[in-house]
Order: sequence, then structure tokens, then C-alpha cells
Amino acid sequence: MGKTRTLTGVLLAVTTLTVAGCSGGGGAAGGTAAAPADPGAVSGEIKVLTHRTDLVQNGTMKRYAEEFNKTHPKVKVSFEGITDYEGEVKIRMNTKAYGDVLMIPAVVAKNDYPKFFAPLGSKEELSRLYRFSDKTEVAGKVYGIAQFGTANGFVHNKALWSRAGVTQWPRTPAEFTAALEKVRDKTGAVPYYTNFKDGWPLVQWTSNVGSVTCDAKATDKLSGPVSPWKEGGELRTVDTLLHDIVQRGLSEKDPTTTNWETSKGLLAKGDVGAMMLGSWAITQMQGAAKDAGGSPDDIGFLPFPAQKDGKFCATLVSDYQQAVSIHSGNKPAARAWIDWFTGKSGYSDKEGAVPTLKAAPMPATLKDFVDNDVTFVERSEAQTGPVNAIDNAAELGLNKPDYRQKLIDIARGAQKGSLQDYFADLDKRWDEAAKTAGS
Repeated sequence: MGKTRTLTGVLLAVTTLTVAGCSGGGGAAGGTAAAPADPGAVSGEIKVLTHRTDLVQNGTMKRYAEEFNKTHPKVKVSFEGITDYEGEVKIRMNTKAYGDVLMIPAVVAKNDYPKFFAPLGSKEELSRLYRFSDKTEVAGKVYGIAQFGTANGFVHNKALWSRAGVTQWPRTPAEFTAALEKVRDKTGAVPYYTNFKDGWPLVQWTSNVGSVTCDAKATDKLSGPVSPWKEGGELRTVDTLLHDIVQRGLSEKDPTTTNWETSKGLLAKGDVGAMMLGSWAITQMQGAAKDAGGSPDDIGFLPFPAQKDGKFCATLVSDYQQAVSIHSGNKPAARAWIDWFTGKSGYSDKEGAVPTLKAAPMPATLKDFVDNDVTFVERSEAQTGPVNAIDNAAELGLNKPDYRQKLIDIARGAQKGSLQDYFADLDKRWDEAAKTAGS
């Protein structure tokens, strides 16, 4: 996973579970992992568990540690890259040996964070410094600090769109599909690529909840029998656009043959016009453009085609959250690493991601958004637990690809049914589940 994509919008928001067998694992008094007053004085050996196996293997993480040691000379940092991060760390958390610093696995229920992780400070304190602090807040204490965040939108080939005569950002779903039709008719390229077979890119569409109405609490408002796909609902707007793209023949002919790795080259060369992805993907597409002999400047990023009061909005969501194990014997050193990596390593900027540190500027990858006054909406996580409980009980999977794969199959005629009937069924299942879960 680390070589090709981040966790954002794919696993981070999936239904959370209590890690089996771990209920007593965090019972030992762990204490707060407070920020050390004197970075040069803190000492000890720490192990950092990471899903970024590529950065461990190519020496990048080692180089970060060398930079860290310039201001923290008495701390020895080692890394362990784990390919099946979620699965393996879940098992390790049945013991006390799961590193000093780790990315919080998505399978750990939020209310269980105090069992496994040391508190890093109060929500009031950390929310002044960092974005996404409510993601790991339990009873007023914060248990994780995000590596970075991501904005949601469409990665697209600007040069291709320009050849098709599309130079302005579409402001409505109708304008967006009209733009894709121009790409198809005037260039012969595939206007939109679903990445249906890999599946996980379809989850990215869910992250647009909040972008449509510019409402940071839009996801929280799903926590009840609210019929999310009713007329005017954000999920109705989002999923109708995807359906219409496919139904009008604006996506690949056979979605069952798509390939994520191949898709990057297709978009970079202008064989594909656009894909719904987080802003983390921009640098990957730019790299693919360079590899194909093209220009990274050909790669652009579009907001979801909806406006409020004449302005676009883009939802910001958190990536993996860095935490300190409650069992770590070197909590000050572990916390020093997290603070340095978040605020001083340059990692988020190199990844083209939204910085967790509020004082840091937006990355160059989002320059078009900044220059065009796109409003960044940081998604509230206050009701993530109840929303996930409803979603799980309804067996829908807002953060799984299945329900949108069915949506695409309906749109292309591979399954019987209409969009309206499908939405009605989704609403019914959601509302029935909400009566017994999440509310």
C-alpha cells in the first residue's frame, strides 16, 4: 500500500472494531507522552512501526532519522515497515510489544484508544496547533497526531482538457459531465476512469460529503435515520454524478478490467481525462507524467463540481494518526519523534499533502485551490463512531467499494434496476439500521 497510495479516505474511515483479546492489554499505568522541554536532553531507543515499507526499504526513513538526530542526538530511532500493516499490528496489539510509535490501526475502536496509547495532551491544547485533533480525542484527551491530511477532488490531465476546449472548472454536476463529453468527442480519450476492479478508489467518492454543502459536520449529520440518499442529500449528489458518468458512456468500456497502477500512466499520457482521488495522488500522477516523457504541469486538481455562495469547497480528511504505545519505556523520546516528524521533517510537503500543523502553508500541489479561493472544510469526526455503527448494521459500506460497484453495474446495465430504486433501498436500509445502532 505504501508504494502507491495512502490510507486517507480508504481505510481510515472504515468501521472500527475492538481489537480481540486486547481488552486488558493497556491496563498498566502508562502516563502522558508529554512533549519534552529540552529536545537535546531527551534520550532512549525507540521503534517506529510504519505502513510505508517503500520509505524504509529505500533509506528515506533512515535519512529522516539522521535529520532528527541533529536536534535529538541522544535518541536512537529504528523503523519496521509492515506490508500488511492493519492485519499484523492488530495481532501484535494482543501483547505489549507493538513498538514505541505506531500508526493507529483502523480496526481499533476510538473509545479503546486509552487502553493502548498514551495521551499526548488535551484537545484544547493540541487543537490550537494541529488539524484533525478530534479524530483521536477521547474524554478530552488526544491520543494521536495525524501524519498529514488530504483534500478531495478530481485529479485530471489539464493539457487534455484544454485540447478539448475545457478551461474553466465545472461548477455543477451537469457542467462536469458536459466537460467529459467534450473530452471524449474532441480528443478520443477515455474521459473518466473508475478503477472499478481495484475497488478502493471508489471509496474516495465518500470523502466528498462536506464538499457539496461546505459543511464540516456533514458526515456527523448522517448519525440517525436521515435517509442520506434523499433529494438534496450530499450522497445523492455524489453518487448520481458517478452513475451519470458511467451511464453516458464517459468511463472505460469494461470496468472489470481496470488497473490502478496502469491508470496512473494512462492519465499522465492523456489517454484518460480524470479520476476521483485525494490530493495525495497528485505527486504520483506528476511522477508518472515525468516518466512518460510529459510534463508534471499537465496534472491538475479539480474540486467537486458544486458551489455554495459562489465558492467551491474541498473536504479535508486525516491520514494515519501517529500514537505512542502505552507500554513504551521511552515516551518522551517517542513524543519527540512525533512532534519533529509532524512539524519539522518536511514529510507532508514532500508528499504534496495538507500539513497537520495549522501554521504551515498549503502544499504546492494545492496552489490552484488556494489561488482560486477554494474553501477547505476540515471534516468533523465527532460522530464517526455512531455513523460507522449504522453503516455496519445496514451492511452498506460507505467506506467499502461494493455498493458503488453495484451502482456502476446498474448504470452500465450489468445489473437490473434503476438509480431511484437503488437510492430508495439504500435509504430504507440506513434508516432501519439507525433505529438500533449508532443513534
